Amino acid sequence: MTESLRWSKSSYSSNGGDCVEVAANLTASQGVVPVRDSKDPEGPVLTFPAPAFSAFVNSIKNGELR
Repeated sequence: MTESLRWSKSSYSSNGGDCVEVAANLTASQGVVPVRDSKDPEGPVLTFPAPAFSAFVNSIKNGELR
């Protein structure tokens, strides 16, 4: 990966709690979504195929995952 990761948190994490962060800027160019724990920004990064991550997010929004 030669592009810099631009990390962001969900707007729902504004309560001061820690959350996961995603670097969605690689979706178009690399087809992946890197994810990390915001409490450990130097820790491991999991990389998911963009379609799988999108399906995961849609399942949460649709209430399919509890």
